[in-house]
Amino acid sequence: MSDRAIPGPSYTSGTSDQPLLFQTIGMALQGAAETWGDRDALVVRHQNIRWTYSDLLERVDAFAAGLIELGLQPGDRVGVWSPNNAEWVVAQLATARAGLIQVNINPAYRLRELEHALEVTDCKALILAERFKTSNYLEMIQSILPELATALPGKLRSEFFSSLSAVISISETAPDGFLRFADIGGLASEESRKRLTELQPRLQPDDAINIQFTSGTTGLPKGATLTHHNILNNGYFVTERQNFSAADRLCIPVPLYHCFGMVMGVLGCITHGSCMVFPGEAFDPLETLQAVAEEKCTALYGVPTMFIAELEHPEFGEFDLSHLRTGVMAGSSCPADVMKRVIGDMHMRDVTICYGMTETSPVSMQSNPDDAVEKRVSTVGQVHPHVEVKIIDEEGRAVPRGQQGEFLTRGYSVMLGYWGDEKKTTESIDRNRWMHTGDLAVMDDDGFVDITGRLKDMIIRGGENIYPREVEEFLYTHPAVRDVQIFGVPDQKLGEAVCAWIQLKDGVTATGDDIRDFCRDQIAHFKVPRHIRFVGEYPMTVTGKIQKFEMRNTMEAELSAPAAAG
Repeated sequence: MSDRAIPGPSYTSGTSDQPLLFQTIGMALQGAAETWGDRDALVVRHQNIRWTYSDLLERVDAFAAGLIELGLQPGDRVGVWSPNNAEWVVAQLATARAGLIQVNINPAYRLRELEHALEVTDCKALILAERFKTSNYLEMIQSILPELATALPGKLRSEFFSSLSAVISISETAPDGFLRFADIGGLASEESRKRLTELQPRLQPDDAINIQFTSGTTGLPKGATLTHHNILNNGYFVTERQNFSAADRLCIPVPLYHCFGMVMGVLGCITHGSCMVFPGEAFDPLETLQAVAEEKCTALYGVPTMFIAELEHPEFGEFDLSHLRTGVMAGSSCPADVMKRVIGDMHMRDVTICYGMTETSPVSMQSNPDDAVEKRVSTVGQVHPHVEVKIIDEEGRAVPRGQQGEFLTRGYSVMLGYWGDEKKTTESIDRNRWMHTGDLAVMDDDGFVDITGRLKDMIIRGGENIYPREVEEFLYTHPAVRDVQIFGVPDQKLGEAVCAWIQLKDGVTATGDDIRDFCRDQIAHFKVPRHIRFVGEYPMTVTGKIQKFEMRNTMEAELSAPAAAG
Protein backbone atom coordinates (compact mmCIF):
# COMPACT_ATOMS: atom_id res chain seq x y z
CA MET A 1 0.00 0.00 0.00
CA SER A 2 1.27 3.46 -0.86
CA ASP A 3 2.14 5.77 2.03
CA ARG A 4 1.09 8.81 0.01
CA ALA A 5 -1.37 11.01 1.92
CA ILE A 6 -4.92 11.07 0.63
CA PRO A 7 -5.91 14.69 -0.23
CA GLY A 8 -8.66 16.21 1.87
CA PRO A 9 -12.05 17.09 0.34
CA SER A 10 -12.47 20.19 -1.80
CA TYR A 11 -14.37 22.14 0.84
CA THR A 12 -13.55 25.32 2.70
CA SER A 13 -15.38 27.97 4.71
CA GLY A 14 -14.48 31.57 5.36
CA THR A 15 -13.78 32.83 8.85
CA SER A 16 -13.48 36.42 9.98
CA ASP A 17 -13.13 38.56 13.08
CA GLN A 18 -15.76 40.79 11.48
CA PRO A 19 -19.34 39.62 12.02
CA LEU A 20 -21.99 39.86 9.34
CA LEU A 21 -23.85 43.17 9.22
CA PHE A 22 -27.50 42.83 10.18
CA GLN A 23 -29.06 46.05 8.97
CA THR A 24 -30.86 47.41 5.96
CA ILE A 25 -29.15 49.40 3.23
CA GLY A 26 -31.17 52.43 4.33
CA MET A 27 -29.88 52.20 7.90
CA ALA A 28 -26.32 51.73 6.61
CA LEU A 29 -26.63 54.95 4.59
CA GLN A 30 -28.07 56.81 7.57
CA GLY A 31 -25.20 55.55 9.73
CA ALA A 32 -22.68 56.67 7.12
CA ALA A 33 -24.20 60.17 7.06
CA GLU A 34 -24.11 60.36 10.86
CA THR A 35 -20.48 59.18 11.02
CA TRP A 36 -18.94 60.74 7.90
CA GLY A 37 -21.46 63.47 7.04
CA ASP A 38 -18.95 66.06 5.80
CA ARG A 39 -16.79 63.64 3.80
CA ASP A 40 -17.11 63.20 0.04
CA ALA A 41 -19.58 60.43 -0.76
CA LEU A 42 -20.33 60.76 -4.48
CA VAL A 43 -18.38 62.38 -7.30
CA VAL A 44 -19.92 62.11 -10.79
CA ARG A 45 -17.54 63.89 -13.08
CA HIS A 46 -19.59 64.02 -16.26
CA GLN A 47 -22.44 65.68 -14.32
CA ASN A 48 -20.21 68.00 -12.24
CA ILE A 49 -21.67 66.52 -9.06
CA ARG A 50 -19.82 66.37 -5.76
CA TRP A 51 -21.90 65.41 -2.72
CA THR A 52 -21.02 64.66 0.88
CA TYR A 53 -22.69 61.82 2.77
CA SER A 54 -25.07 64.35 4.34
CA ASP A 55 -25.94 65.69 0.89
CA LEU A 56 -26.49 62.18 -0.44
CA LEU A 57 -28.82 61.15 2.39
CA GLU A 58 -30.84 64.37 1.99
CA ARG A 59 -31.37 63.78 -1.74
CA VAL A 60 -32.10 60.08 -1.26
CA ASP A 61 -34.74 60.72 1.38
CA ALA A 62 -36.43 63.44 -0.69
CA PHE A 63 -36.66 61.09 -3.66
CA ALA A 64 -37.82 58.17 -1.48
CA ALA A 65 -40.57 60.29 0.06
CA GLY A 66 -41.59 61.41 -3.44
CA LEU A 67 -41.98 57.78 -4.51
CA ILE A 68 -44.15 57.14 -1.46
CA GLU A 69 -46.25 60.19 -2.40
CA LEU A 70 -46.81 58.57 -5.82
CA GLY A 71 -48.44 55.64 -4.03
CA LEU A 72 -45.62 53.10 -4.07
CA GLN A 73 -45.69 50.63 -1.19
CA PRO A 74 -42.97 48.40 0.33
CA GLY A 75 -42.43 45.41 -1.95
CA ASP A 76 -43.43 47.25 -5.15
CA ARG A 77 -40.93 46.95 -7.98
CA VAL A 78 -39.20 49.93 -9.58
CA GLY A 79 -37.22 49.45 -12.80
CA VAL A 80 -34.06 51.46 -13.46
CA TRP A 81 -32.89 51.63 -17.09
CA SER A 82 -29.97 53.99 -17.37
CA PRO A 83 -26.20 54.23 -17.75
CA ASN A 84 -24.09 55.43 -14.81
CA ASN A 85 -25.17 58.73 -13.27
CA ALA A 86 -26.01 60.28 -9.92
CA GLU A 87 -29.71 59.55 -10.41
CA TRP A 88 -28.95 55.81 -10.59
CA VAL A 89 -27.24 55.92 -7.19
CA VAL A 90 -30.06 58.01 -5.70
CA ALA A 91 -32.65 55.58 -7.07
CA GLN A 92 -30.75 52.56 -5.69
CA LEU A 93 -30.58 54.00 -2.19
CA ALA A 94 -34.03 55.63 -2.22
CA THR A 95 -35.81 52.42 -3.19
CA ALA A 96 -33.98 50.71 -0.33
CA ARG A 97 -35.03 53.43 2.14
CA ALA A 98 -38.64 53.10 0.98
CA GLY A 99 -38.66 49.28 1.07
CA LEU A 100 -39.13 49.05 -2.69
CA ILE A 101 -37.48 46.41 -4.87
CA GLN A 102 -35.22 47.88 -7.54
CA VAL A 103 -35.16 46.05 -10.86
CA ASN A 104 -31.87 46.57 -12.69
CA ILE A 105 -32.31 46.84 -16.45
CA ASN A 106 -29.17 46.57 -18.57
CA PRO A 107 -28.59 49.83 -20.53
CA ALA A 108 -27.87 47.69 -23.60
CA TYR A 109 -31.29 46.00 -23.49
CA ARG A 110 -33.52 46.42 -26.49
CA LEU A 111 -37.31 46.22 -26.71
CA ARG A 112 -37.76 42.46 -26.35
CA GLU A 113 -35.58 42.31 -23.25
CA LEU A 114 -37.14 45.43 -21.73
CA GLU A 115 -40.65 44.07 -22.22
CA HIS A 116 -39.60 40.80 -20.57
CA ALA A 117 -38.13 42.59 -17.53
CA LEU A 118 -41.22 44.75 -17.02
CA GLU A 119 -43.61 41.85 -17.53
CA VAL A 120 -41.84 39.33 -15.26
CA THR A 121 -41.46 41.71 -12.33
CA ASP A 122 -44.73 43.68 -12.67
CA CYS A 123 -42.90 46.98 -12.21
CA LYS A 124 -45.05 49.74 -10.78
CA ALA A 125 -42.61 52.48 -11.80
CA LEU A 126 -39.84 52.79 -14.36
CA ILE A 127 -36.95 55.24 -14.12
CA LEU A 128 -35.13 55.72 -17.41
CA ALA A 129 -32.48 57.90 -18.99
CA GLU A 130 -33.32 59.98 -22.04
CA ARG A 131 -30.85 58.09 -24.23
CA PHE A 132 -27.62 56.10 -24.17
CA LYS A 133 -25.28 55.81 -27.15
CA THR A 134 -27.50 54.90 -30.12
CA SER A 135 -30.52 53.99 -27.98
CA ASN A 136 -33.28 56.56 -27.54
CA TYR A 137 -34.95 55.23 -24.41
CA LEU A 138 -37.85 57.67 -24.51
CA GLU A 139 -38.80 56.67 -28.04
CA MET A 140 -38.42 52.98 -27.21
CA ILE A 141 -40.68 53.13 -24.16
CA GLN A 142 -43.23 55.23 -26.06
CA SER A 143 -43.38 52.54 -28.75
CA ILE A 144 -44.49 49.89 -26.24
CA LEU A 145 -46.55 52.29 -24.10
CA PRO A 146 -48.62 54.35 -26.54
CA GLU A 147 -50.95 55.19 -23.63
CA LEU A 148 -48.28 57.60 -22.29
CA ALA A 149 -49.25 60.18 -24.88
CA THR A 150 -52.64 60.77 -23.20
CA ALA A 151 -51.88 59.69 -19.60
CA LEU A 152 -51.60 62.02 -16.63
CA PRO A 153 -48.03 61.79 -15.26
CA GLY A 154 -47.94 59.09 -12.59
CA LYS A 155 -51.40 57.81 -13.59
CA LEU A 156 -50.53 55.55 -16.51
CA ARG A 157 -52.91 52.74 -17.37
CA SER A 158 -51.35 50.28 -19.81
CA GLU A 159 -53.07 47.43 -21.61
CA PHE A 160 -50.04 45.13 -21.53
CA PHE A 161 -48.24 46.32 -18.37
CA SER A 162 -51.13 46.60 -15.96
CA SER A 163 -49.01 47.32 -12.86
CA LEU A 164 -46.99 50.15 -14.40
CA SER A 165 -48.32 53.55 -13.31
CA ALA A 166 -45.34 55.94 -13.32
CA VAL A 167 -42.61 56.48 -15.92
CA ILE A 168 -39.87 58.80 -14.64
CA SER A 169 -37.43 60.39 -17.08
CA ILE A 170 -33.90 61.52 -16.25
CA SER A 171 -34.09 64.45 -18.64
CA GLU A 172 -34.36 68.24 -18.73
CA THR A 173 -37.91 68.12 -20.03
CA ALA A 174 -40.46 65.35 -19.77
CA PRO A 175 -42.61 64.21 -22.72
CA ASP A 176 -46.37 63.84 -22.29
CA GLY A 177 -47.24 61.28 -19.64
CA PHE A 178 -43.75 61.22 -18.07
CA LEU A 179 -42.61 62.52 -14.70
CA ARG A 180 -39.24 64.25 -14.39
CA PHE A 181 -36.72 62.67 -12.02
CA ALA A 182 -35.72 66.11 -10.74
CA ASP A 183 -39.34 66.83 -9.71
CA ILE A 184 -39.97 63.69 -7.64
CA GLY A 185 -38.37 65.01 -4.46
CA GLY A 186 -40.55 68.11 -4.66
CA LEU A 187 -43.68 65.94 -4.58
CA ALA A 188 -42.86 64.78 -1.05
CA SER A 189 -45.27 66.00 1.61
CA GLU A 190 -44.82 66.19 5.37
CA GLU A 191 -46.92 63.05 5.62
CA SER A 192 -44.84 61.02 3.15
CA ARG A 193 -41.62 62.09 4.89
CA LYS A 194 -43.10 61.00 8.21
CA ARG A 195 -44.07 57.64 6.71
CA LEU A 196 -40.52 57.21 5.40
CA THR A 197 -39.09 57.81 8.88
CA GLU A 198 -41.56 55.40 10.49
CA LEU A 199 -40.75 52.78 7.87
CA GLN A 200 -37.04 52.46 8.67
CA PRO A 201 -37.25 50.25 11.81
CA ARG A 202 -39.97 48.11 10.20
CA LEU A 203 -37.86 47.10 7.18
CA GLN A 204 -35.83 43.94 7.70
CA PRO A 205 -32.38 42.91 6.39
CA ASP A 206 -33.86 39.72 4.93
CA ASP A 207 -36.37 41.65 2.78
CA ALA A 208 -35.93 41.41 -0.99
CA ILE A 209 -34.46 44.66 -2.26
CA ASN A 210 -33.05 44.04 -5.73
CA ILE A 211 -33.76 41.99 -8.86
CA GLN A 212 -30.91 41.54 -11.32
CA PHE A 213 -31.41 39.77 -14.60
CA THR A 214 -28.98 37.04 -15.49
CA SER A 215 -29.10 35.09 -18.72
CA GLY A 216 -30.27 31.51 -18.53
CA THR A 217 -29.26 28.42 -20.43
CA THR A 218 -32.78 28.31 -21.84
CA GLY A 219 -35.26 31.06 -22.52
CA LEU A 220 -35.03 34.72 -21.54
CA PRO A 221 -33.04 36.19 -18.62
CA LYS A 222 -34.06 35.21 -15.08
CA GLY A 223 -34.41 37.70 -12.24
CA ALA A 224 -32.06 36.88 -9.36
CA THR A 225 -33.73 38.21 -6.22
CA LEU A 226 -31.36 39.64 -3.62
CA THR A 227 -31.88 40.97 -0.09
CA HIS A 228 -30.38 43.82 1.95
CA HIS A 229 -28.43 41.14 3.83
CA ASN A 230 -27.09 39.60 0.62
CA ILE A 231 -25.68 42.64 -1.07
CA LEU A 232 -24.84 44.94 1.86
CA ASN A 233 -22.58 42.29 3.37
CA ASN A 234 -21.02 41.34 0.07
CA GLY A 235 -20.11 44.94 -0.70
CA TYR A 236 -18.72 45.28 2.81
CA PHE A 237 -16.51 42.20 2.69
CA VAL A 238 -15.22 42.84 -0.86
CA THR A 239 -13.91 46.25 0.26
CA GLU A 240 -12.89 44.93 3.69
CA ARG A 241 -10.50 42.53 1.96
CA GLN A 242 -9.03 45.56 0.18
CA ASN A 243 -8.57 47.26 3.59
CA PHE A 244 -10.90 50.14 2.75
CA SER A 245 -11.42 53.05 5.12
CA ALA A 246 -13.03 56.49 5.01
CA ALA A 247 -9.78 57.76 3.48
CA ASP A 248 -10.24 55.70 0.29
CA ARG A 249 -11.57 57.04 -3.00
CA LEU A 250 -12.81 54.38 -5.43
CA CYS A 251 -12.97 54.97 -9.18
CA ILE A 252 -15.98 53.06 -10.60
CA PRO A 253 -15.98 52.84 -14.42
CA VAL A 254 -17.93 49.55 -14.34
CA PRO A 255 -21.73 49.64 -14.89
CA LEU A 256 -24.08 50.29 -12.00
CA TYR A 257 -26.74 47.90 -13.32
CA HIS A 258 -24.40 45.02 -12.44
CA CYS A 259 -23.28 43.88 -8.98
CA PHE A 260 -19.77 45.08 -9.78
CA GLY A 261 -20.94 48.69 -9.69
CA MET A 262 -23.90 48.81 -7.31
CA VAL A 263 -22.72 46.24 -4.73
CA MET A 264 -18.93 46.04 -4.81
CA GLY A 265 -18.79 49.76 -5.62
CA VAL A 266 -21.63 51.73 -4.02
CA LEU A 267 -22.36 49.52 -1.01
CA GLY A 268 -18.68 48.74 -0.46
CA CYS A 269 -18.03 52.48 -0.14
CA ILE A 270 -21.05 53.27 2.02
CA THR A 271 -20.12 50.61 4.58
CA HIS A 272 -16.64 52.15 4.97
CA GLY A 273 -17.37 55.86 4.47
CA SER A 274 -15.30 55.88 1.28
CA CYS A 275 -15.88 58.13 -1.72
CA MET A 276 -17.41 56.85 -4.98
CA VAL A 277 -15.98 58.42 -8.14
CA PHE A 278 -17.76 57.87 -11.47
CA PRO A 279 -15.67 58.97 -14.48
CA GLY A 280 -18.51 58.87 -17.03
CA GLU A 281 -21.79 57.26 -18.01
CA ALA A 282 -19.93 54.29 -19.53
CA PHE A 283 -16.35 53.09 -19.63
CA ASP A 284 -13.83 55.27 -21.43
CA PRO A 285 -10.12 54.67 -20.74
CA LEU A 286 -9.13 58.33 -20.98
CA GLU A 287 -11.94 59.50 -18.68
CA THR A 288 -10.99 56.78 -16.22
CA LEU A 289 -7.31 57.79 -16.16
CA GLN A 290 -8.28 61.44 -15.76
CA ALA A 291 -10.60 60.62 -12.87
CA VAL A 292 -8.01 58.49 -11.07
CA ALA A 293 -5.35 61.20 -11.38
CA GLU A 294 -7.45 64.30 -10.68
CA GLU A 295 -9.54 62.80 -7.87
CA LYS A 296 -6.48 61.11 -6.30
CA CYS A 297 -8.27 57.76 -6.30
CA THR A 298 -6.79 55.03 -4.13
CA ALA A 299 -8.70 52.15 -5.74
CA LEU A 300 -9.93 51.22 -9.22
CA TYR A 301 -12.37 48.59 -10.49
CA GLY A 302 -12.54 46.96 -13.90
CA VAL A 303 -12.49 43.85 -16.02
CA PRO A 304 -9.14 42.90 -17.61
CA THR A 305 -10.07 44.49 -20.96
CA MET A 306 -10.61 47.83 -19.19
CA PHE A 307 -7.19 47.71 -17.56
CA ILE A 308 -5.62 46.76 -20.89
CA ALA A 309 -7.31 49.74 -22.59
CA GLU A 310 -6.02 52.08 -19.88
CA LEU A 311 -2.47 50.71 -20.02
CA GLU A 312 -2.38 50.94 -23.82
CA HIS A 313 -3.85 54.44 -24.06
CA PRO A 314 -1.38 56.77 -25.82
CA GLU A 315 -1.67 59.33 -22.98
CA PHE A 316 -1.22 56.77 -20.18
CA GLY A 317 2.21 58.07 -19.18
CA GLU A 318 0.92 61.60 -18.65
CA PHE A 319 -1.21 60.74 -15.60
CA ASP A 320 -0.12 60.64 -11.97
CA LEU A 321 -1.56 57.36 -10.67
CA SER A 322 0.64 57.22 -7.59
CA HIS A 323 -2.29 57.46 -5.18
CA LEU A 324 -3.63 54.10 -6.38
CA ARG A 325 -3.20 51.27 -3.93
CA THR A 326 -5.79 48.58 -4.50
CA GLY A 327 -8.88 47.62 -6.48
CA VAL A 328 -10.62 44.68 -8.10
CA MET A 329 -10.11 42.97 -11.42
CA ALA A 330 -12.91 40.53 -12.24
CA GLY A 331 -15.06 39.20 -15.05
CA SER A 332 -12.47 36.99 -16.75
CA SER A 333 -8.95 35.70 -16.18
CA CYS A 334 -6.11 38.21 -16.13
CA PRO A 335 -2.93 37.63 -18.18
CA ALA A 336 0.22 37.64 -16.03
CA ASP A 337 1.88 40.50 -17.94
CA VAL A 338 -1.23 42.67 -17.50
CA MET A 339 -1.27 41.99 -13.75
CA LYS A 340 2.41 42.93 -13.47
CA ARG A 341 1.81 46.21 -15.32
CA VAL A 342 -1.23 47.02 -13.17
CA ILE A 343 0.87 46.49 -10.06
CA GLY A 344 3.96 48.26 -11.41
CA ASP A 345 2.85 50.96 -13.83
CA MET A 346 -0.49 51.74 -12.14
CA HIS A 347 0.87 51.39 -8.58
CA MET A 348 -1.93 48.98 -7.62
CA ARG A 349 0.28 46.74 -5.50
CA ASP A 350 -2.73 45.43 -3.53
CA VAL A 351 -5.06 44.75 -6.50
CA THR A 352 -7.33 41.76 -5.91
CA ILE A 353 -9.06 39.23 -8.13
CA CYS A 354 -12.74 38.37 -7.52
CA TYR A 355 -14.96 35.53 -8.66
CA GLY A 356 -18.69 35.10 -8.27
CA MET A 357 -22.05 35.36 -9.97
CA THR A 358 -25.11 37.57 -9.74
CA GLU A 359 -26.97 34.84 -7.85
CA THR A 360 -24.37 35.01 -5.05
CA SER A 361 -24.43 38.80 -4.57
CA PRO A 362 -21.85 38.38 -6.38
CA VAL A 363 -18.47 37.49 -4.81
CA SER A 364 -17.62 34.16 -3.18
CA MET A 365 -13.85 34.05 -3.85
CA GLN A 366 -11.28 36.85 -3.69
CA SER A 367 -7.52 37.05 -3.56
CA ASN A 368 -5.75 38.84 -0.72
CA PRO A 369 -3.67 41.98 -1.29
CA ASP A 370 -0.50 40.19 -0.19
CA ASP A 371 -1.00 37.08 -2.35
CA ALA A 372 1.81 36.38 -4.80
CA VAL A 373 1.26 37.64 -8.34
CA GLU A 374 1.26 34.03 -9.55
CA LYS A 375 -1.72 33.25 -7.30
CA ARG A 376 -3.55 36.35 -8.47
CA VAL A 377 -3.33 35.35 -12.13
CA SER A 378 -3.69 31.57 -11.85
CA THR A 379 -6.52 31.43 -9.27
CA VAL A 380 -9.54 33.42 -8.10
CA GLY A 381 -8.25 33.55 -4.56
CA GLN A 382 -9.68 32.10 -1.38
CA VAL A 383 -13.16 31.85 0.07
CA HIS A 384 -14.93 34.96 1.34
CA PRO A 385 -15.78 35.41 5.03
CA HIS A 386 -18.94 33.62 6.18
CA VAL A 387 -19.18 31.71 2.88
CA GLU A 388 -18.74 27.99 2.19
CA VAL A 389 -17.56 26.46 -1.07
CA LYS A 390 -17.11 22.92 -2.26
CA ILE A 391 -16.27 21.20 -5.53
CA ILE A 392 -18.27 18.10 -6.44
CA ASP A 393 -18.32 15.29 -8.96
CA GLU A 394 -21.26 14.21 -11.14
CA GLU A 395 -22.74 12.24 -8.23
CA GLY A 396 -22.68 15.21 -5.87
CA ARG A 397 -19.73 14.08 -3.76
CA ALA A 398 -16.92 16.45 -2.81
CA VAL A 399 -13.85 15.62 -4.87
CA PRO A 400 -10.35 15.42 -3.34
CA ARG A 401 -8.30 18.59 -3.52
CA GLY A 402 -6.52 18.87 -6.81
CA GLN A 403 -9.35 17.23 -8.77
CA GLN A 404 -11.75 19.04 -11.06
CA GLY A 405 -15.47 19.27 -10.37
CA GLU A 406 -18.38 21.69 -10.25
CA PHE A 407 -18.02 24.75 -8.00
CA LEU A 408 -20.79 25.18 -5.40
CA THR A 409 -21.23 27.88 -2.79
CA ARG A 410 -23.47 28.37 0.24
CA GLY A 411 -24.06 31.08 2.82
CA TYR A 412 -25.52 34.53 3.42
CA SER A 413 -24.72 35.56 -0.17
CA VAL A 414 -26.97 33.07 -1.99
CA MET A 415 -30.02 34.75 -3.52
CA LEU A 416 -33.59 34.11 -2.39
CA GLY A 417 -34.28 32.67 -5.82
CA TYR A 418 -35.35 33.63 -9.33
CA TRP A 419 -38.29 36.02 -9.23
CA GLY A 420 -41.51 34.16 -9.94
CA ASP A 421 -39.72 30.99 -11.10
CA GLU A 422 -39.62 28.27 -8.46
CA LYS A 423 -38.67 25.61 -10.99
CA LYS A 424 -35.52 27.40 -12.13
CA THR A 425 -34.69 28.21 -8.51
CA THR A 426 -34.76 24.59 -7.41
CA GLU A 427 -32.66 23.63 -10.42
CA SER A 428 -29.93 26.00 -9.22
CA ILE A 429 -30.21 25.84 -5.41
CA ASP A 430 -30.42 22.36 -3.94
CA ARG A 431 -32.28 21.30 -0.79
CA ASN A 432 -29.20 22.03 1.34
CA ARG A 433 -29.03 25.60 -0.02
CA TRP A 434 -25.93 24.99 -2.15
CA MET A 435 -25.83 27.22 -5.23
CA HIS A 436 -24.72 25.22 -8.27
CA THR A 437 -22.67 27.62 -10.38
CA GLY A 438 -22.14 25.41 -13.43
CA ASP A 439 -18.43 26.33 -13.38
CA LEU A 440 -15.67 23.74 -13.30
CA ALA A 441 -12.93 24.33 -10.74
CA VAL A 442 -9.97 22.87 -8.86
CA MET A 443 -9.07 23.65 -5.22
CA ASP A 444 -5.50 23.34 -3.96
CA ASP A 445 -4.31 22.41 -0.47
CA ASP A 446 -4.33 26.07 0.63
CA GLY A 447 -7.91 26.64 -0.50
CA PHE A 448 -7.05 28.64 -3.62
CA VAL A 449 -9.46 27.89 -6.47
CA ASP A 450 -8.76 27.81 -10.19
CA ILE A 451 -11.80 28.13 -12.47
CA THR A 452 -11.04 25.67 -15.27
CA GLY A 453 -14.10 25.75 -17.49
CA ARG A 454 -17.88 25.65 -17.58
CA LEU A 455 -20.31 22.80 -17.40
CA LYS A 456 -22.48 24.69 -19.83
CA ASP A 457 -21.32 26.74 -22.75
CA MET A 458 -21.66 30.22 -21.31
CA ILE A 459 -19.71 32.86 -23.24
CA ILE A 460 -17.90 35.62 -21.35
CA ARG A 461 -17.41 38.60 -23.66
CA GLY A 462 -15.61 41.51 -22.02
CA GLY A 463 -17.11 40.66 -18.63
CA GLU A 464 -20.65 40.15 -19.97
CA ASN A 465 -22.12 36.69 -19.50
CA ILE A 466 -23.91 35.37 -22.59
CA TYR A 467 -25.82 32.12 -22.61
CA PRO A 468 -26.02 30.61 -26.10
CA ARG A 469 -29.54 29.26 -25.73
CA GLU A 470 -30.98 32.73 -25.24
CA VAL A 471 -29.44 34.00 -28.49
CA GLU A 472 -30.41 30.79 -30.31
CA GLU A 473 -34.06 31.11 -29.32
CA PHE A 474 -34.13 34.65 -30.60
CA LEU A 475 -32.53 33.75 -33.93
CA TYR A 476 -35.06 30.96 -34.39
CA THR A 477 -37.59 33.76 -34.99
CA HIS A 478 -35.72 34.89 -38.13
CA PRO A 479 -37.81 33.75 -41.13
CA ALA A 480 -34.78 32.30 -42.96
CA VAL A 481 -33.30 30.34 -40.04
CA ARG A 482 -34.01 26.62 -39.75
CA ASP A 483 -31.52 25.88 -37.00
CA VAL A 484 -28.76 27.76 -35.20
CA GLN A 485 -25.97 26.94 -32.77
CA ILE A 486 -24.26 29.65 -30.72
CA PHE A 487 -20.87 29.22 -29.05
CA GLY A 488 -17.87 31.26 -28.03
CA VAL A 489 -14.53 31.52 -29.77
CA PRO A 490 -11.35 33.14 -28.39
CA ASP A 491 -10.99 36.87 -28.91
CA GLN A 492 -7.76 38.67 -28.09
CA LYS A 493 -9.46 41.85 -26.90
CA LEU A 494 -12.71 40.69 -25.28
CA GLY A 495 -11.76 37.19 -24.12
CA GLU A 496 -14.47 35.55 -26.18
CA ALA A 497 -16.60 36.48 -29.18
CA VAL A 498 -20.04 35.16 -30.12
CA CYS A 499 -20.10 32.79 -33.09
CA ALA A 500 -23.19 31.45 -34.88
CA TRP A 501 -23.44 28.42 -37.13
CA ILE A 502 -26.73 28.68 -39.00
CA GLN A 503 -28.71 26.28 -41.17
CA LEU A 504 -31.06 28.12 -43.51
CA LYS A 505 -34.46 26.94 -44.62
CA ASP A 506 -34.68 25.39 -48.09
CA GLY A 507 -34.90 27.88 -50.91
CA VAL A 508 -33.99 31.00 -48.93
CA THR A 509 -30.79 32.99 -48.65
CA ALA A 510 -29.34 35.31 -46.04
CA THR A 511 -26.05 37.03 -45.29
CA GLY A 512 -24.20 37.60 -42.05
CA ASP A 513 -25.18 41.26 -42.19
CA ASP A 514 -28.85 40.26 -42.56
CA ILE A 515 -28.59 38.26 -39.33
CA ARG A 516 -26.77 41.03 -37.46
CA ASP A 517 -29.26 43.66 -38.66
CA PHE A 518 -32.10 41.44 -37.42
CA CYS A 519 -30.47 41.32 -33.97
CA ARG A 520 -29.45 44.93 -33.55
CA ASP A 521 -32.61 46.56 -32.31
CA GLN A 522 -33.94 43.50 -30.52
CA ILE A 523 -31.15 42.11 -28.31
CA ALA A 524 -28.21 43.69 -26.48
CA HIS A 525 -25.24 44.52 -28.70
CA PHE A 526 -22.87 42.21 -26.86
CA LYS A 527 -25.07 39.21 -27.73
CA VAL A 528 -25.04 39.89 -31.48
CA PRO A 529 -22.86 37.24 -33.22
CA ARG A 530 -19.56 38.59 -34.50
CA HIS A 531 -18.73 35.48 -36.54
CA ILE A 532 -21.48 33.86 -38.64
CA ARG A 533 -21.17 30.78 -40.80
CA PHE A 534 -23.91 29.14 -42.89
CA VAL A 535 -23.59 25.37 -42.81
CA GLY A 536 -25.43 22.35 -44.16
CA GLU A 537 -24.92 20.16 -41.11
CA TYR A 538 -23.47 20.12 -37.62
CA PRO A 539 -20.91 17.71 -36.16
CA MET A 540 -22.81 15.15 -34.08
CA THR A 541 -22.25 12.10 -31.94
CA VAL A 542 -23.64 8.74 -32.99
CA THR A 543 -26.56 9.37 -30.68
CA GLY A 544 -27.41 12.63 -32.44
CA LYS A 545 -25.98 15.07 -29.87
CA ILE A 546 -24.53 18.23 -31.40
CA GLN A 547 -20.83 18.67 -30.65
CA LYS A 548 -20.22 22.36 -30.06
CA PHE A 549 -16.62 21.72 -29.12
CA GLU A 550 -15.98 20.45 -32.67
CA MET A 551 -17.52 23.62 -34.08
CA ARG A 552 -15.35 25.68 -31.74
CA ASN A 553 -12.21 23.81 -32.79
CA THR A 554 -13.03 24.34 -36.46
CA MET A 555 -13.61 28.07 -35.97
CA GLU A 556 -10.47 28.51 -33.88
CA ALA A 557 -8.42 26.93 -36.66
CA GLU A 558 -10.14 29.07 -39.30
CA LEU A 559 -9.73 32.31 -37.38
CA SER A 560 -6.11 31.67 -36.48
CA ALA A 561 -5.14 30.70 -40.04
CA PRO A 562 -4.91 34.29 -41.41
CA ALA A 563 -2.76 35.34 -38.45
CA ALA A 564 -0.47 32.34 -38.88
CA ALA A 565 -0.17 32.96 -42.61
CA GLY A 566 0.67 36.61 -41.99
